Amino acid sequence: MISYPVISASMLDVDQRKSLGEFVRAHREKLVTDRVGRRRTPGLRREELAERAGISPTWCAWIEQGRQVQASPHALARLARALELTRAERAYLFELAARRDPDDETGTPMDDAPASLLAAVTAVQHPAYGLDRYWNACCWNSAAVSLFPGWLDEEAQERNLLRYVFLNPRAQEHIVDWQVRALRLLAEFRADYSHALRDPAIRNLVETLQQESALFDQGWQEQMVLEREGGERAFLLPPRGLLRFRQFNFRPSDRPDCKLVFLIPQ
Repeated sequence: MISYPVISASMLDVDQRKSLGEFVRAHREKLVTDRVGRRRTPGLRREELAERAGISPTWCAWIEQGRQVQASPHALARLARALELTRAERAYLFELAARRDPDDETGTPMDDAPASLLAAVTAVQHPAYGLDRYWNACCWNSAAVSLFPGWLDEEAQERNLLRYVFLNPRAQEHIVDWQVRALRLLAEFRADYSHALRDPAIRNLVETLQQESALFDQGWQEQMVLEREGGERAFLLPPRGLLRFRQFNFRPSDRPDCKLVFLIPQ
């Protein structure tokens, strides 16, 4: 099915349109055609790219010319596949077009922690763990196990941080100011949720927590959104007593859907 351009007066500025057009053209010209015969221009012709992507040749021409063209996310996704873009190039395309990549919202979950997270977590002696896009712990070190009994130890039934904090009684015992911390955690999770609205797994997680935790449901209805900025954290773990940490959060460049969390003793 052919997609046609939609003209809009309030769209990208001139520089953005120019950059987007130059990017698409450069990558079109890098592609190797499988058609025989002499060609005056390198790579694919616009018509060939349009055919490969299932979009209108006019749309291709206008976007390369920097004209006002409103591209739907799914049309851009087909264009990215047709251009054979890498993940970084694809992200750059969507950034230039000021659109959200639909594949980011319905991505396939990965059970294995990325190598970058594993290396970072095992390299430090203080508590450290990694979270995947669903806030499941995907890697951790022994110091983190001792700090989060019931979540990271061998007795844990599941590894989801939200389910641990809101549903596990041990979290309420160990986390100082548990209710305040739990609601802040929820607000931080909502910031990630906005990037995965079409992911049925993450929607199911939210719906299940709303049913199983009155506090989670209350916090979800309040619509609070916060960045996961880290800061002071306190835990009460007999016989060790009160433990205070400063939390730092990072995102690995090779898997930005994951998070790396360090807890440094104070």
